[in-house]
Amino acid sequence: MDASVVDQGWLPEPITTDREMYIRAALEVAATFDTQKGERDDWLAHLDSWFTPDTRFIAEADQQAAMVESQGLLRQAVVLPQEEWDSLANEEGRVVATARGDLVYVPVTDDTSADMSIGTSDVTLTFTRSDGSGGETSYEEQVRVSVQVLCGPGSVPTPDSSQRAGDCKVVRYFTEPLEP
Repeated sequence: MDASVVDQGWLPEPITTDREMYIRAALEVAATFDTQKGERDDWLAHLDSWFTPDTRFIAEADQQAAMVESQGLLRQAVVLPQEEWDSLANEEGRVVATARGDLVYVPVTDDTSADMSIGTSDVTLTFTRSDGSGGETSYEEQVRVSVQVLCGPGSVPTPDSSQRAGDCKVVRYFTEPLEP
């Protein structure tokens, strides 16, 4: 894990094979940032480093393209849009996400390895903004989010990290929460 990313207001990726710990972190990282400490494009690149290709059904030659497609879906339908980031940045804002409550696991279709997991949880987003008079104001929003992770030998470690194949990695986020 690169702990230095906290200096930019982001969460570090845990190096673990513990699916529950990893899923909670993955749910939180998709909405934890500080507009005064880091740029949106850099934050998105950090989120990209959490991904691994889905190696189950996709030909090896197509795995990278499928992963890039999943990263694009994250940008288009899951994370805070650029306009809202800019509005928050104009008010010296930040967001902290907290996955609360139990994780609900949804079966992964046709996963004979049992290495894939889809976890869904309620996530509390705490927005903090400058109030314009030297103070801050905060408010919360509740969302329900699902993420699919691979915790098994097919995961591809982030280059130049201490991760190993088998450590948990994100396969994709979903635009709507999945329930069993």
